[in-house]
Amino acid sequence: MCLEPSILRTASPSSPCLLTGGSCRSASFWTLAETLSLESRRLPAFAFHTARVLPKAAGSSPLPRSPMAVQVTVLPSLRCLFDDPVQIRVTGLVPQQRVTLRACLLDEGGELFQAHAHYRADGSGELDLTRCPALGGSYSGVEPMGLLWSLRSKTPYKRLAKRNVLTPFCVDLEVYEGHGDMSRLLGKCTHERCFLGEGVKRISVREGRLKATLFLPPGPGPFPGLIDLYGSGGGLVEYRASLLASRGFVTLALAYMAFEDLPAMPEILELDYFQEAIDFLHKQQQVKDAGIGVLGLSKGADLALSMATFLPGIKAAVSISGSGLNSFIPLRGDGFTIPAHPYDLGRMKTSEESGLVDFSDILDDHRDPATWDSRIPMEKSLAKFLFLSGLDDKNWKSDLYCRDAVQRLNQCGQKAEFCSYSGAGHLLEPPYLPLCQSSIHKVLGVFVQWGGQWREHARAQEDAWHRIQAFFWKHLMNSDIPKSHL
Repeated sequence: MCLEPSILRTASPSSPCLLTGGSCRSASFWTLAETLSLESRRLPAFAFHTARVLPKAAGSSPLPRSPMAVQVTVLPSLRCLFDDPVQIRVTGLVPQQRVTLRACLLDEGGELFQAHAHYRADGSGELDLTRCPALGGSYSGVEPMGLLWSLRSKTPYKRLAKRNVLTPFCVDLEVYEGHGDMSRLLGKCTHERCFLGEGVKRISVREGRLKATLFLPPGPGPFPGLIDLYGSGGGLVEYRASLLASRGFVTLALAYMAFEDLPAMPEILELDYFQEAIDFLHKQQQVKDAGIGVLGLSKGADLALSMATFLPGIKAAVSISGSGLNSFIPLRGDGFTIPAHPYDLGRMKTSEESGLVDFSDILDDHRDPATWDSRIPMEKSLAKFLFLSGLDDKNWKSDLYCRDAVQRLNQCGQKAEFCSYSGAGHLLEPPYLPLCQSSIHKVLGVFVQWGGQWREHARAQEDAWHRIQAFFWKHLMNSDIPKSHL
């Protein structure tokens, strides 16, 4: 089941949740929700920021340090795009000094996310996270970006996501003496990670029925055009679209449920709505005429495949943790309707210990011919397809369903790209956003599992992000990723 988490709503996992057994094969998405909710272009380089040494408290014992000040430096710039890798260095330590590095980020809701790792300075009294191994903490080994991808909140089931892409996430990078309680601060700096590149325009779109945000790269173009869809948690999610625009794509972040006057639990979705989005992008002067791409996560993934199958103008589609089945909400086109794939809520599992809900087994067997009316007939499409899935997806059997979709395409003589990531969970996001293993589902109002292992998921996000961009540049512009957008 492709169920997307909430970014905004909070609830308590201990809240009563009445989950009924029995069969709900003919239930609508409304019924499901009602049942469950009873309860590489970098920014311009700025001056490097270095930390001052904090004064020693009176009467305290001296701290071992070199004659120079302890400095924390972020290269190539203190300020960068969120998907940019950086080099974090600490200088001014004594040789072999043991220290702890900590990252702190306060999100827009006031939730504190933190990560820390123990290190030992080299013989020159320096630390370079691109070559020095962490000796323990939130991660271990050589992990240049570990302080970011291992960020987590002390409050359980919190997901770090950006609401306002016009402002950066500010990360405090701190260096403490020793491997103990982090009581003696040696130095710090603040690192800004942005979601909107220099010159990228953000335009709110309320045209016809559309509820969307358009992001335009600077310059006349032509640029490849993309439509970006998230999952059944609904809302208008912008941070992936803004980053893609910062990499040279005209990107339309499109809401289709649970936003403004769009219903939270629609009885049916209309393909005409998504055609309006395609037509809107085609009217943008900066968009290349060759075609438009679409990418989607979770429920948004099967909608992306349906758009590429039924609607003219889509040349390439990316499915992230999705399936080749129409999930949960019937989809109506011109003279036809694809029903929702049958499911049974009696197969849903709830952990007695954590209260987390596992939906992975509720769908009827996709190999049963009785369910094939809900298949998306991708083999009729001329578009190119890329499927991405995680083998540790605890919410949805995305790997199984993606393999089935690829096999169906191959049987019809069509090639599809497919990458399955060991240890990755359901929520494959832009790189360096930390793993969310479980969180609240905004529409359904229950806590759900997403899965994933920290290090493996981080690796998967880096690789998937590059694959997505390379795939669209190839099939929309017939080129490699321009060096200016790496």
